[in-house]
Amino acid sequence: MGLEEQDRPRPVVPRVGARLSYGLHRVLAANPAYRRVAAWIEGRPRAYRWFTRTERAVKEHLYGCRMCGQCALPTTGYACPMTCPKQLRNGPCGGVSATGRCEVHPAMTCVWVTAIERAGNAGHAADLDLLQRPVDHREQGRSSWVNYWQGRDDELAVPIGARPPHRRELGLRPR
Repeated sequence: MGLEEQDRPRPVVPRVGARLSYGLHRVLAANPAYRRVAAWIEGRPRAYRWFTRTERAVKEHLYGCRMCGQCALPTTGYACPMTCPKQLRNGPCGGVSATGRCEVHPAMTCVWVTAIERAGNAGHAADLDLLQRPVDHREQGRSSWVNYWQGRDDELAVPIGARPPHRRELGLRPR
């Protein structure tokens, strides 16, 4: 195994079931109260650091979260696509084996095989048909919960064929 291969993320099998995760997501769904909490957290750097460290510890332990700041867990059966060695957010690569093994780490199940099984078993298979926006690496290490509650994740996943949001709509500068 080369050094580059060792440095790549490893697929993670989540430690908590998809149904429970979807249930927790419903409890934590964005609403005006959470939006106020998120604004309060963002306005206090120490609180934001504490909140983000706690989020990282919990999500890393449960889902293998890589803290990309743009969480795709709710649309991938709560299997983190960032644990894919190729960090593919829209489905498996062409190298996944017939037995569902990862091309880069053959001893491990492809994170997308896990995602498909979990989403299907929890009745959320249609979520996998959403197109994930590319990762904005400037959000790395930031709280995805704060971003979600503040509405910054509203266009992270869109139906295939939908008009992609304009850069200004995403809060990005024009090129």
